[in-house]
Amino acid sequence: MSMPIESATANSFPRTSKATRVKKKTYVFLFVGWVMLIAVGVTATMMYTEHLRQQISTDIAQQTQQQLQVIQQDYQNQVSQLKDSVSTDMKTLQAKVDSLNELLAFTKDSANSKTDNSNQLYTQLADVKKKLDELTKNLDVLK
Repeated sequence: MSMPIESATANSFPRTSKATRVKKKTYVFLFVGWVMLIAVGVTATMMYTEHLRQQISTDIAQQTQQQLQVIQQDYQNQVSQLKDSVSTDMKTLQAKVDSLNELLAFTKDSANSKTDNSNQLYTQLADVKKKLDELTKNLDVLK
């Protein structure tokens, strides 16, 4: 009777040993599987984040380029309007200078030796010439 008990206990040790080894291998495989899943998830997350970053960067660059084009067009329009305005002012001033020259010539011809109003006209003409030169310089700068 002692034999069957011994044989039963002898047979049960190898079974638990094989079961323990199988369980350990299973745990190791499960652990490695989880680590691989986590690594794949982290890698996929990093790749997706990089993709989104590049897409956002491209969108911002396009929006910035569009805004710069709008600003440049507005600037060109303002410069064009300023050129037109200065040109119109110069034409008006030139007409005034011409009429002043005619008046000066008439006054000079009609002046006698007792009255000398021509100095005032020459002074006014010099002032007008200075303003005309300044406007010409401003227009040259704008061109």
